[in-house]
Amino acid sequence: MSEIEIINAKKIYHDVPVIENLNITIPKGSLFTLLGASGCGKTTLLRMIAGFNSIEGGEFYFDDTKINNMEPSKRNIGMVFQNYAIFPHLTVRDNVAFGLMQKKVPKEELIQQTNKYLELMQIAQYADRKPDKLSGGQQQRVTLACALAVNPSVLLMDEPLSNLEAKLRLDMRQAIREIQHEVGITTVYVTHDQEEAMAISDQIAVMKDGVIQQIGRPK
Repeated sequence: MSEIEIINAKKIYHDVPVIENLNITIPKGSLFTLLGASGCGKTTLLRMIAGFNSIEGGEFYFDDTKINNMEPSKRNIGMVFQNYAIFPHLTVRDNVAFGLMQKKVPKEELIQQTNKYLELMQIAQYADRKPDKLSGGQQQRVTLACALAVNPSVLLMDEPLSNLEAKLRLDMRQAIREIQHEVGITTVYVTHDQEEAMAISDQIAVMKDGVIQQIGRPK
């Protein structure tokens, strides 16, 4: 896990600043939420951390390592999006194992890690099913298992529950909180839902127009 430090971050689209002199420190092992309305810059900031958007100003660090010009594949991050980023033609087990195979992890370790996260995410009973045989909540559990199985230093989550119905959202909130605590991974979570942010976060940063309005702990 890594501490994330962002100093004077800046991002401009079509001559319009969308991130403006933004400063935050995200403690190692915490679940830190970026909360704000659509268009406030929270997903842009997440993509800057991931390396998917260029950094036009400021400095980004994982611990003492500056990541501004580091390729996304070198940043050792896991990502979970609102759309389930899993392969429809692979079984649940093979989806969870895929990232480990790409990293050429030894077979015994691959099997061990895959089984660990199938169990942790409570999807071991679906290991041989294809994603289209699962509910939305189960598919999102697979996505999270895929992200965690490769042992990332940082987990980035962009509105991961927005496509789920209300009951499943509540269940997944609790699951994400419990698993994040158990794994202890530094997590940056993006949402527009204040209730969701209050339920799962160690700290919340409220964003508006590319600026952090306030940072605090949920009460």
